[in-house]
Amino acid sequence: MTEKFYITTPIYYVNDKPHVGSAYTTIAADVLARFYRLSGIKTYFLTGTAEHGTKIQRAAEQASKKVEDFVSENAAKFSFAWDTLEVAPDDFIRTTEKRHEAAVIKFFEKLKESGKVYEGEYEGLYCVGHEAFVKETDLDERGLCPEHKKKPEKVKETNWFFRLSEYEEILRTKIKSGEFVIEPESRKNEVLSFIERGLEDIAISRQNVDWAIPLPWDRTQTIYVWLDELFNYCSAIGYGTDQKKFDELWPADIHLVGKDIIKFHCVIWPAVLEAVGLPWPKKVFAHGFFTIDGQKISKSLGNVIDPVDVANEYGPDALRYFLLREIPFGSDGDFSNQKLRDRYQADLANGLGNLFSRVANLIEKYCDGKLPEVVKSPRNLEDVNGLIQDLRFHEALKRIWEGIAWANKQIDETKLWELPEKDPNAFFENVSHLGALLLDIAKHLAPFMPDTANKIRIAIEADEIKKPEPLFPRLES
Repeated sequence: MTEKFYITTPIYYVNDKPHVGSAYTTIAADVLARFYRLSGIKTYFLTGTAEHGTKIQRAAEQASKKVEDFVSENAAKFSFAWDTLEVAPDDFIRTTEKRHEAAVIKFFEKLKESGKVYEGEYEGLYCVGHEAFVKETDLDERGLCPEHKKKPEKVKETNWFFRLSEYEEILRTKIKSGEFVIEPESRKNEVLSFIERGLEDIAISRQNVDWAIPLPWDRTQTIYVWLDELFNYCSAIGYGTDQKKFDELWPADIHLVGKDIIKFHCVIWPAVLEAVGLPWPKKVFAHGFFTIDGQKISKSLGNVIDPVDVANEYGPDALRYFLLREIPFGSDGDFSNQKLRDRYQADLANGLGNLFSRVANLIEKYCDGKLPEVVKSPRNLEDVNGLIQDLRFHEALKRIWEGIAWANKQIDETKLWELPEKDPNAFFENVSHLGALLLDIAKHLAPFMPDTANKIRIAIEADEIKKPEPLFPRLES
């Protein structure tokens, strides 16, 4: 296993509050970070907010607020959401912080020194929602952005450009060889297909965007927000300020991203890193999307589900479980309140919650509140570790729940509640094994459901085991 593990999420735009889609990525990253920390690996987990650009400036204007106040208020909403969802990053970076802006300016000076930038003119289309230049072929038949359902703006301006076209071969070679890993395979093929169509040089500055970092060598220009944002992965770990920390943590072991931003992370990002002589990230994993009524969750469309509201209704661990159990990480799926309720009732209340309650009650009633003896778990859950490392979260949780189902079935088939009188030795043996299994379940659940795992561990390891409060109170119908 690696000596250190540096994991990142994308940084999220603060034109609105968090939604289930951003929670999905961030919870997945938190699970991996918790897993590696529990494995004794030096772990660094980064998330944060993207606060520059036209989209943010316009959102602040629409809210009749100063842009500085607007971004601070909304950044706080993200931080609060992650606290509510039991997400524990090592750092929360904001692109308006001085440490980030200073690092970005130093990076751009290095980029200029590389000889890979030049001044030119751009004429074409710009999607404010994506903060990205787009082509006619990116639009639907009505000329609208397929995601935001709005026409991109026509722009004609002088910009500084990066010679991305020179990096086709090295990108192709490193991706095909596996030196630069893109997962799942479908996303890797998508990136290779994009490269095969030919790469064009890209604008790295904007002429008429005020709310952005000034380009250090041309004050008529500001830095294009996507390059500003990508560099958060380096600025947060000390680039330009703490070389020792930066050298210890970079390159990132994995960038978790949504599939809509793989071009930026798998083509542009490694190319500019190559230009300034920095190592590439080791892996980019692009997950799928949750949809609602068949459409991608989007702040722009107004079909947003607030993860804080869901966590307040069902509990944060229930939401964490549902998001990673319902859909294979990397695939698309649909979020619905009914699916969440069904999983809660079947898997959490009737599954894990029921097992925990039954075992604790039996120990309190027939064992004087103590586990009869310390034994080995009757089920081997060690393969869960490999599944987590491979980001096969749904399979890891399925494996744990197979153990839960087995244990509940054992209690029913042996009629364990009758054994204290009929066969005390068999009862004590069974209860000891069930207690050991519950502790093993808690151990493997800890990255996914930290509060639940902790409650189980505290209850079963207590000097006197008592009837516990329900882990997952049954929902009113």
